Amino acid sequence: MRFITANLNGVRSAASKGFFDWLAQQQADAVGVQELKAQADVVESKFRSCDKLNGHFHYAEKKGYSGVGLYTREEPSDVVTGLGIAEFDGEGRWVEKRFDKPGRKLSLISVYFPSGTSGEERQAVKYRFLDAMFPHLQALKAEREFILVADVNIAHKEIDLKNWRGNQKNSGFLPEERAWMTKLLDEGGVVDVFRTLNQKAEQYTWWSNRGNARANNVGWRLDYHLATPGIAALAKAESIYTGQLFSDHAPLTIDYDFSL
Repeated sequence: MRFITANLNGVRSAASKGFFDWLAQQQADAVGVQELKAQADVVESKFRSCDKLNGHFHYAEKKGYSGVGLYTREEPSDVVTGLGIAEFDGEGRWVEKRFDKPGRKLSLISVYFPSGTSGEERQAVKYRFLDAMFPHLQALKAEREFILVADVNIAHKEIDLKNWRGNQKNSGFLPEERAWMTKLLDEGGVVDVFRTLNQKAEQYTWWSNRGNARANNVGWRLDYHLATPGIAALAKAESIYTGQLFSDHAPLTIDYDFSL
């Protein structure tokens, strides 16, 4: 199974830059997208499907804001939108497809974690989201296998961003955020799949639009595949696609040795 995740920074913008043309050539089985920045009237009419991949979406109430989608080639047995927490569900941050068969319960999930870069108020929202997400994922893990793809808006370790020394007081690399990620991976038993396959430095998925950051590869690794151990062990190949600029993020692809 080939699973791609991409923060589009606006589905219409990414489409105009060739994202869906590129996607049609990838032979993906599942694609998680974040930051649609569009409502149902636009997405359902123009971006409902691609290359026989059918999408389900969770929209933000605020126009031009947030929103996530999950495309799959196979039809799910169930679709879940939202966490059941009004503060976050109004921002369109969670869509989950369940593929349940005898002897296996599997969820594929696309999530957009809040950013705290705009100030203390949004950083507080981010912390509340993290506080809610940990027990939610633990409860899910107790019931079923999952792969969660997301823009987590956290660079976990020093290897995950270029200028780590200068960003220790900035949202995305704060000690509390990094500690949450460590807790999820260690105590929570969730796996950062990319790092099981690639331990190299300078493997980034986001670059600022300022200061020629992308040209100089001054980036951050903010986009993740997070999976339960049994599914994570089936990961066999990874790639970050930087050949075209669809948004300020790059698509991250991981191939798994199983079929939906």
